[in-house]
Amino acid sequence: LGWLVYILIIIGLSYLIITYVGQRTMVSGQSMEPTLSNGDNLIVDKISYRFRDPQRYDIIVFPYKYEEDTYYIKRIIGMPGETIQVIGGYVYINGQRLEEEYLDQQGGTISPDQSSFTVPEGCLFFLGDNRSGSNDARYWEESYIPVGNVKARVLLAISLTGGSSWQGVRAIG
Repeated sequence: LGWLVYILIIIGLSYLIITYVGQRTMVSGQSMEPTLSNGDNLIVDKISYRFRDPQRYDIIVFPYKYEEDTYYIKRIIGMPGETIQVIGGYVYINGQRLEEEYLDQQGGTISPDQSSFTVPEGCLFFLGDNRSGSNDARYWEESYIPVGNVKARVLLAISLTGGSSWQGVRAIG
């Protein structure tokens, strides 16, 4: 009986951690390259946004179009009330060019349908790091996600397969 109680406690704690604190997920696709690659394992933090607001450059996990089973991983670029423009391949926020050292290619951001986005209050604007291969806010009919839809923040990336431009474990957030 003692072992059964111990096992039930472990299962209960594991469930609480996975549901409310953090979990492992896997990258599917190339939209966040070179930062994250297809097949990379991620450890995500599901609790910190209960105590602080999302910040620019955070890599977040959120459901696409509110579908329970489809999640995207993107980088926060625009905050509530900001105007984002794509001019000459660069991203500008309220007229100031955004420095994006994490990109493989500077000046490669395009926005075919719209070059200016004003983020509504309570929402975020996000882009993938692989600007030529990311299905992100530039292309969607609903370009903004409510802050409350952010489910997690990426903390660690684990790449051991050689499919990435790097291998090992590294902090992201």
